[in-house]
This record gives sequence, C-alpha cells and structure tokens, in this order.
Amino acid sequence: MPPYAELHVHSNFSFLEGASHVDELVLRALELGYETLALTDHDGLHGAMEFAQCARAWGLRPITGAEITLARSQESGARSKEGEHHLTLLCETARGYANLCRLLTHAHLDHERGKPCVETDVLALHTEGLIALSGCRCGEVPLLIAEGRPREAEEAARRYAEWFGPKNFFIELQNNLVYRDVWRNRMLGELAEHLKVGVVATGNVHYHTRERHQLQDALVAIKNRTTLDASHQLRRENSEYFLKSPAEMAELFSDHPQAVANTQRIAERCRFDLTRDLEYRFPETPVPEGETAESYLRAVCRQEAARRYPRFTPQIEERLEQELRLVEKHGLSGFFLIHREILQLAHAVAEEVRGRPSHGPPGRGRGSSVGSAICYLIGLSHIDPIANNLFLGRFLNDEMASVPDIDLDFPRDIREKLILRTYEHFGHDNVGLVATFPTYRIRGAIREVGKALGLSPAELDRLAKVSEGGSAKDIRTEMGRLEHYRERLNTPLWRHLAELLEQIAGFPRHISQHVGGMVISSRPLIELVPLEQSAMEGRVLMQWDKDSVDDARMIKIDFLALGMLSAVGETLELIEEHRGKRVDLSRIDFEDERVYDSICEADTMGVFQIESRAQMQTLPRVRPRNLEDLTVQVAIIRPGPIVGGSVNPYINRRMKREPVTFDHPSLEPVLAETLGVILYQEQVLQVAMALAGFSAGQAESLRRAMSRKRSREAIGKLKDEFITGALAQSVSKPVAEQVFRRIDGFAEFGFPKAHADAFGLLAYQTAWLRTYYPAESLCALFNAQPMGFYTPHVLVNDGKRHGVQVLPPDINLSGANCNVEEMGNKKGEKGHSVNGSRQKDQRIPDFRFPISDLSAGLAVRIGLRYVRGLSEKKGAKEIEDERKRGGPFRSLFDFIERTRVKREVIENLIACGAFDCLGLERRELIWQLGLVYRSEGRNKGQRQLALALPVEQDMVQLRPMSDWNKIRADYIILGMSPNVHPLSFLRPRLHEGIASTAMVESFEDGKPIEVAGLVVCRQRPETASGFIFMVIEDEFGLVNVVVKPDVYEAHRTLVRGEPFVIIRGELQRRDGVVNLIAHSFVPLTAGGLSPAAHNFGTGHGGRH
Repeated sequence: MPPYAELHVHSNFSFLEGASHVDELVLRALELGYETLALTDHDGLHGAMEFAQCARAWGLRPITGAEITLARSQESGARSKEGEHHLTLLCETARGYANLCRLLTHAHLDHERGKPCVETDVLALHTEGLIALSGCRCGEVPLLIAEGRPREAEEAARRYAEWFGPKNFFIELQNNLVYRDVWRNRMLGELAEHLKVGVVATGNVHYHTRERHQLQDALVAIKNRTTLDASHQLRRENSEYFLKSPAEMAELFSDHPQAVANTQRIAERCRFDLTRDLEYRFPETPVPEGETAESYLRAVCRQEAARRYPRFTPQIEERLEQELRLVEKHGLSGFFLIHREILQLAHAVAEEVRGRPSHGPPGRGRGSSVGSAICYLIGLSHIDPIANNLFLGRFLNDEMASVPDIDLDFPRDIREKLILRTYEHFGHDNVGLVATFPTYRIRGAIREVGKALGLSPAELDRLAKVSEGGSAKDIRTEMGRLEHYRERLNTPLWRHLAELLEQIAGFPRHISQHVGGMVISSRPLIELVPLEQSAMEGRVLMQWDKDSVDDARMIKIDFLALGMLSAVGETLELIEEHRGKRVDLSRIDFEDERVYDSICEADTMGVFQIESRAQMQTLPRVRPRNLEDLTVQVAIIRPGPIVGGSVNPYINRRMKREPVTFDHPSLEPVLAETLGVILYQEQVLQVAMALAGFSAGQAESLRRAMSRKRSREAIGKLKDEFITGALAQSVSKPVAEQVFRRIDGFAEFGFPKAHADAFGLLAYQTAWLRTYYPAESLCALFNAQPMGFYTPHVLVNDGKRHGVQVLPPDINLSGANCNVEEMGNKKGEKGHSVNGSRQKDQRIPDFRFPISDLSAGLAVRIGLRYVRGLSEKKGAKEIEDERKRGGPFRSLFDFIERTRVKREVIENLIACGAFDCLGLERRELIWQLGLVYRSEGRNKGQRQLALALPVEQDMVQLRPMSDWNKIRADYIILGMSPNVHPLSFLRPRLHEGIASTAMVESFEDGKPIEVAGLVVCRQRPETASGFIFMVIEDEFGLVNVVVKPDVYEAHRTLVRGEPFVIIRGELQRRDGVVNLIAHSFVPLTAGGLSPAAHNFGTGHGGRH
C-alpha cells in the first residue's frame, strides 16, 4: 500500500459543510488501511478531542489541525477587500497546538460573531510548532495561480515560507476531478520547485463515502438559506470529496509522487497527541502562611464541625477522617478550597443583587456531592449526610478515575452575576464556559432539509408538528404512521427527504452554551482550547462540550440556574415586605400535617419536583408523610426506576399489597429502606459491592460505564465480571443475572439519594410556602417563568381555586414584574363566581372559590412584562420608572407623552385592561389612540406631536368590549386571563351530557363520560410504551386523561395540537387517583383562542 496519510479532512463539526460524523471518518479510514488521519475542520477544534479519543480507541493515530480563514492585514483593522483565504494548519508540537488555539481564539473573539478570521500579521506571530499547507482552491496561493497572477502567488508563498520556515510550509495539491485541477497542480508544483518548498497531496475530504455527497449539497443549501436548485454556484462540482484509499490517492497524483510521499513524512513529524499532551492544571487557592492546601482544608472542616456538631461523636469523627484521607490521597484539597472560594464570591454577589444580607445561602448543592461531609461543612451542601445516612462512594472512593462533580444551584439573577464575577476573579484568559452542540432532531431536520429540497413549507410544517420530536432517524416510522404522508414515501422527493434525515440525525447545528459548566485553569485557557463569543455579552465559550472537557481531564464547575430557588427567594422577600415576617426555611415545621395532606391529595401544582402528572398519579398511593418519604417520591419518577421495574413493586409494598422481598439476603441491608427495590444511584454501587464483591471504585466504574453510550460487547464484559464476582460470593447464577438486569435497566437515569434528599427538602419548603403564603408564592412563580410544568394561565386558575385573586395589569399599579397588593374590598369579599354576572347554567352546581384566609387579603397583580411587546428590561421597566418619577398617568395622552412605548404595544395595554383605571371603555381608548396617531405620521406609527387631546366632536359612542372579546384579548396579549375561564363561555354551547370536572369526582369507576376542556399538559414519556398523558382544565378544575397508542394514532392531530377538545371515554378510579381513559376526541371551536400548553415533555421532571 502506498505511504499516504490524509491531512485535510472535515467532519460535521465544520458546521453545515462536513457531512460525516467523526466516528464514521475514523472507521472508514481503518477500513481503507490508514494508519494516520488528520482532522482540519473550519475555524475550530470543536470536534478535535472527540476525534482524537475515537481514533486512539480504534488504533488510528490522530493529527490535530484546522483550516483557518485568513484575511490580509490592514492598518485600519478591517478585512482585506481582496477577500479571505483558507490555510490548513497542523500541530507538530504542543507549542504548535497552543499557537493554533490562540489563533482560533483571536479569529472568533476579535471579530464579529459568526465571522471568524485571522489577519496575516497575527498569523506571523504564532507559527512556532505548526506546519502550514497552502490550502484548497480558496487558499491564497492556489487562488492567485487560478486568476493568472503567478508573481503575486510567488510573493504570497514566500511570505508563508518565511513565517513558518521553508521546512514547515508545503504547497497543497488537490485533485477532485474538477476542471483545471490538473493544470493548477502542475503550476503549483513548478512554483514549489522554484521556491524549494515541499508539495503535499490532500483530498479536501468532506464526507467518508461518496454516497454522502447529496447530504453535503443539502447542508450547503441550508447554510445559505436557499434550495438545491438555487445553489448550483455554491455547491461542489461533483461527488469526489470523499475519503479515498491510499492507492486511489497515489493514482490521482501519479504525476506528483513526492506529494504523496510527503503526507507520510508530515504525519511522522506531527507527534502532538491531544489525548495525552494537554497540560491542564487547576488553579491553586491562596492559603494562610505556613499552611498547605491539605492542612488548611482540614482546619476549616474541623472548625466548622465543632460549630455544626456540638456532640462530636465517634461516627462523625470517622466519617470526616475517611473523607479527608480520600481527598488527600487524590490531591483534591485545592479542588474543594476553590469551590469554597467561589461560594464566598457567591455570598458577596447575592448581597449585591439583593441589596442586603440574604434570607439563606446563595446556592444549594445537588447531585452526589450532597453525600459529602466536607461539602456540608464548607457550605457546598445544605444536607447533613451523616444524619441522613448518605452513601459516600458515589462521590469519593479509593479508586476514583476522574475528579468528582460538584453541582451548585443558584437563583437565576445570582448565577448570571456570579459567572461574570468568576471571570473577573480568576482572569478572563483563564475561564471559559463549556459548550454544547444542539443537534438535528426530526422536527428541525424536516423543516430545514425539506426546504433545501424545495418541498412545500406548509406540508413540511404540518409533518413537523405532528411528529413526535425524537431522532431524525425515525422519519420513515413517523411518516408510515400518518395516512396523509404514508404514500409520499413512494415519491422521489419525499423518499429523498427520508434518506437525508436518516443521515443528518445527530449532526451538530451550531455551538451553544452549556447550562452551567465552567472551566477554570491556572494556565491561560486560550492555549488549551479555542474560545469564542457567547450569545450573551461578557462571556466566552470553549469550543468543547462537557464530554470533551471530561476527556481532557479538565475540572468543570457547574453553576446551574434553578428557577425555583429564585421563586423561593422572592417569596420570602414578599412575605417580609407585606406581612413583616422574616421566615427562616431551615426552621419551619417539617412535620406539618396540613402540608403533607395537600401533598397526599396531589395538590402540588407549582411545587418543586412533585408537580408533574406522573408525580400526581403516585402521590395519593405513596402518601408521603415525612422528608424521607419525599426523598423517595422525588427519586421514583425517573427513567431508571421505571425501566428497572422498581416503581410498581415499591408502591405495592408501600400499600401493603405485597410482601417486602429481596433477591438475595446480602441485599437486605442495602435495599431495606426502599422496600427491596433499587431507587437510588448509590444503591447500584451498593448492590454490586454486596452481591458481587466489587470495591467502591469498581462499582462506580460499573455505574459510569452503564450510564454512558455503550456497545453490546462492553455490556457483555461488565456482565461477565459481575456474574463472576457474584458466584465467588456463593450467589447462584440465575439470581446474579436477575440482579444484573435490574441494574442494567436502572442505568437509564436515576437520582443519587443525596440529590433526591436535596430536592425533596426543597419540594417540602415550596409546598409549605404555597400552603401558608399562597399569594406571595404564586406571585414569585409568575416572576420565575418560564419554569415548571404549567404555563401561567394554568397557575392563574390554580391560584383562584386556592382563594388567591389575580388582578389584571394596570399602568398605575403594576410593576415590570408581578407584585402583591392588598385587595381594595377585603372585608365584604367572600368569593367570586366563575360565571361572573352572566346567567347561571342550571346544569352546573353552584361553585365559588373562597378567598383564602391564608392570603391575608393579598392579591397578585400581573406585571407589565407579561404584556405582549413589553419585556422586563425593555418597556415594562421604563413605564414603572416613569411612573415613579412623574406620578400616576392621568390620561392616555399623558401616558403617550411621557413614555416611548410603540403604538401597537399601547393597543395591547388597552385591550388587556391596563388602562381601565382611567374610567373609559377599552374601545373608546383605542379610538382616542387612533386620533393621537393620525395625520402624516400614521403610516410610520408616529404620533402627531402638535395634536392636543382629542376634542369632543372627535369622539363617537362605541359599544363596550364583550366579555368574550376581553378574554380573547387576555390570552392573546398576556397568555392568560385573570378574569373567567374560557370554558364558562363555551359551556352553554355544549350538550347536556358533557360533564364538568366538578362532576367527575362523583362518578363511579367504569362510567362512560364526556368532558370538555382546555388542554394544559401533554406528555409522552419514553418509558410509557406509546401512551400519552394529558390534563384538561375547565372552569372548575383539572382532570387527568390517558390516551392509549391506538387512540392516539387515530386522533394524533387533535391530541397534539387542538387547544380545546371534547373527550369521550371511561372513568377509571384506582387508589384515590381518577383518570379519564380516552376513546375519542372532538375539537371544540373557541373562536381562534389558543392558549399555550406544556407539550410533550418526558414527564420525569420540569424546568425548574
């Protein structure tokens, strides 16, 4: 086989250019007999670590490189008018890699986002350790040759040879069977000979097999926002840009044998290995003189232990010493001290944000770190792991292969400031946010690839909306389920769409920001990985995702934004402001019967972690009565326990319907607290240790391996080790295999007990606040949106059901955010009728929602930021600030004169009732607004400034806005209605057989019923075997709906998208839980009203 190494390859991390995954390129190279392969994606190293790890794992030697965009330097700093050029750079040494990272960082950070480039004077300063190839046809030298400018091509080549050195610069030859390729290569070869520099052959690879060229064409069309038919000039001329064998390349370059031989010589020189030569170091934290990191951490822990544990028992001593020993063994003392330093920054930030000392700690720990006594003592966790008997081995053990994760939750506003403060504290060159790469899934792929193929946008949108939203690989299955699209698979264009979607599945679309990961380095991060601008000002992103960061053995610190912490913090502030009470959530009654009663009744809307429909279905059966029960409740509705078959056995055992049993006696100490089933991640480790004799390190390795992407071979190897270990413990093979199946199923995803403990505590605290301070709690929930399972209009109605009045926005009372205010008529106000003042429907029982005594005469006023066209920072805050400066707005004209709000936004404010305080009907105000904006400025939306208030002859008598139009305006403009529920208007149109949710509770099990309502939640958990779970709401309450797979397929469009429906089905009662088993759906016309719903989440958790 000819000695050839491919040195110019693009993966799909050359976004919307490369048409193959990294592993596809690696495996194809091995098939073709390659020993070495370079990856040279456009302007980035986004896939470099993944490529290097994959290549090493399969026995292929990786070369790290990139194809950069080069611009001629100008004194003005602007880009050259002659355009931009490509240059291929390969890392020969670690110094070369650091220079490449610096060049790519400059390309992204010092230029407009999305338009990276490197000026030639910057390039000239960072050439050490790099080998440069002159580039593809877009390279400066080849382009000048093609344009008939040989003298300028020679000058350019001399510059590169001078910058890099004559032995480190090569003229790149490419032969993709394109017109003039042979001529260009001959001219470039002659130039190289004249300058005495080398030539090198490359394939300019953009896909691993020829068949992928059609996808590459589609990607180019998508990138340029056009169609295949309109992108001929942008696409490559043929399908020759695939990875060819060394023999094929030798034949293509038979006239240039030296160019083929030089590929191997260059490959031999490029000895930098990204998998082992990256010199990352975690920063050291300052310690007092005479102390080491180890001694100082020990002293801090001892001092805090004396404060937190007045009775310092031998058990506490043993646990603390065990952890300190492990930390010192693995050299992690500085790691913990850095986290403590960051927490101290968070305390300072919280005080600045709040303007006063906080009600509690600025953040809370989550995950397995909550099981660490050290984390508890230095403030990284609020849960005592010793008192709660939390397992340590999931977080720290003797055989740890990687640095443990410490995840910290913060309120959103504190997190945003803390990220910026961390940059300032450790230095901008030493800090970067971890990236994530959103990938093509079925809906986005349908729209974008379909548009490139020229298919009907309406047809594509319809297909995307009724698709399940999973992998793009499932497109044929999805189309096959839909009668309208089934036959289209037999037509050429739609069949081609399906083929391309199967190929594009999982392709990265662009770079984005990880939810909270941040890396801090003692060495400038820009020498370890390129950085680029984030969409958010003041932040920079690393070009690697969390997996590449882990592979690089970098320490990732997770600052996670937990919306519920924001809501809890604001609730406490509102309580203090309006009731004069300072509540300490660490000292509330954690055995409050009233709180647990509401939880057991599944009255948990807006309660952290236990508000989903799946949780509400299990709460009346499990009936939690303490914090330990809530820990179980948080953990049980996860894919791990569900797939592992733990949920139903636990519930049945909890309800005394079946005895508690164990697969083997050795498991009783491990699983006794969870009634013989696996609910927590730690139990996977403990089961492996008890049954198979694994060490804590072996067990953690088992758990990590099973929870990552894994091959059947890897699972088989793990199983063999487990079975062998169990047999050595005198466990029978059938029992060992059965337990392994449970572990394997659980590995889908489950919570550590430490994590569930932390979340269970927050669940109780939010339930307690909702019980005793409903108005403040609801207000804070509104201000923390979007989060949780329910949209604001559902929360409004839940508030009403609990006696909390929700008031419309008001230009003279509303702030930018929602606020709490005293009701004007507290004493005589006992309740409000859901039907308002309209004639009562005699079929419906009298039903009033009482004003809660616990609301203390407080109501929630909707904030101006909820008005369409306004936001908290823009518009809404300006109105609030102007009112504070100049006093209440006296008229519409006064408002217009004093604010800069656009006309269409003022119309929205009028239509949703924000101007009702002026005493005029909404239509009269809209008429006035039109008069103010008439004359020459009307087409531009500008008011006629010289115009005074409308005069009497301008006014006309207009009929008041109807109640239905008001509620329509509420939903369109606010996304909710503080007035009456839409179903109270639609009810008179329904036939007498349709029941209300208030009547459903009185029906017997098995009764055929019809219910009409607004869909507020749709879920299709991956673990639910195709079942759909819905919630519909009417003016009285909510009802759960279960949709079987066959019913779903028969009514898919209605189930997925119709806001108001009539459902026919059968009532089911099980263990205090009421469900409607749907048989059919009928749309309920509501005059174009379409409130938002929580659509098709997994059902295992919400956005908190």
